[in-house]
Amino acid sequence: MPASATNSLRVAVLADSDTRWKWGALTAKRLAPEDADIRLDGFLLRGRATPTARQLQEVGVRADSLREVTGLEFLRAMKETTEKDTGEDAYDVIVLSLVGGGVQAMLHGLRRSWAGRAKRPVVVTGYVGVVYEKLADGLLLRHGADLVLANSRQDADRFRAVYEGVGADASSVTEVALPFLGGRPYAGNQDPSAEQGRRPYTVVFAVQPSVPDNLRDRTYLLNRLVQHATLHPDREVLLKLRSKPGEHTTHIEELPYQKLVQRLPGGAPANFRLVYGNMGEVLDTTDLLVTISSTAALESLHRRIPTVVLTDLGIRETLGNHHFVGSGCLASWDQLDAGYEPAPDPEWVARQGVAAGGTSRTESGGGSYATAFDAARTRVAKLVAAPELPPLAPYYTPVTAPGYLPGILARHHLGPDGAPLPGAPAADRRAGPVRQIVRRAARGAYRHGVQRVAPVIRRMGEL
Repeated sequence: MPASATNSLRVAVLADSDTRWKWGALTAKRLAPEDADIRLDGFLLRGRATPTARQLQEVGVRADSLREVTGLEFLRAMKETTEKDTGEDAYDVIVLSLVGGGVQAMLHGLRRSWAGRAKRPVVVTGYVGVVYEKLADGLLLRHGADLVLANSRQDADRFRAVYEGVGADASSVTEVALPFLGGRPYAGNQDPSAEQGRRPYTVVFAVQPSVPDNLRDRTYLLNRLVQHATLHPDREVLLKLRSKPGEHTTHIEELPYQKLVQRLPGGAPANFRLVYGNMGEVLDTTDLLVTISSTAALESLHRRIPTVVLTDLGIRETLGNHHFVGSGCLASWDQLDAGYEPAPDPEWVARQGVAAGGTSRTESGGGSYATAFDAARTRVAKLVAAPELPPLAPYYTPVTAPGYLPGILARHHLGPDGAPLPGAPAADRRAGPVRQIVRRAARGAYRHGVQRVAPVIRRMGEL
């Protein structure tokens, strides 16, 4: 009996990094009916940012099955399970948690894989966090999914405007919220188990792999963080890192802060340390969250933790902190050193799908964060129950984008019609042990080149 005919939901999530796996898996769980028995199968797209076992453990989201695949292997698996739609292997929902080009390639590949079939899985996609660059490009590459999730009311309005502006169907845009918001609200640095009932005031700087993207600015930020620790010896000052050297996240990190810390003259003060781990667990003991433009700021605001988005390097689109204009959270290290604490603007926060004031408005005009996925859940349930669904219909086709689409698809070894290109690797078979070893070695070499060789070449070019 197919999953959709029982009180269960079978979901496949295809992700290309640790943060996108977290978003995709948690989104899948929130899209399932509250009383449903969900089976979650994870597929990790093989590439430069494929998460390591440590990163997956840190994310903390468990799946019933999890394996690495190429795009072609994923398409073959989805075709095979859809052909078994009278058995328990059939998927009800597929969540594509990828960069825009990956989503577009999978949409065309799935369209071809399911050609001639009336019943198919519901396809969902969206963004892992704040959308502050390449809005039109990223959105149009995601067009064609049954649901394109917007993490806030503001994003939903912008997404619809882009689709309608090019004459594309905007009905897929569905307002939700970031699926990983939560945790206990901030109540000060109280700790009954500590001396005098309080723990040290804790400042956390949440770094980003690609922002800023140069040694000078990163060194500046690190020095200011260390200076803050020196000026406030009674505070705990933490540098929250996303990955260890050699690992990649959603974005490439050529200049890991760990290496910059090792170069600090005289070393770091005693109240300064590096931390890894799940962001939610770090926020449990955070009294001030500082960042350039990380999605961690929204997690922090949701808990009502004092949150600062730095202006030291300017308010610029390349940094992404322009997204926080009007938030009330913009400040500099000089202000923080002097004891400044921000006061977020409640109206701005509400438009971001964050419940800092206790509520978060949704498409229905009101409600709490707990109801933010209700509209999407209802739409998914209706589509899953439908006797048939139309073929996927991306905006980009060989007619609308003949000079752009073929290149996007070719990166995933697909032709303009979504079919595997002649000679494409592993188009019709699973990768054997030898090929898997070669792939791991190649990925390791790539990461070494990005973090060690590329910076050296860049410095030589500046001489």
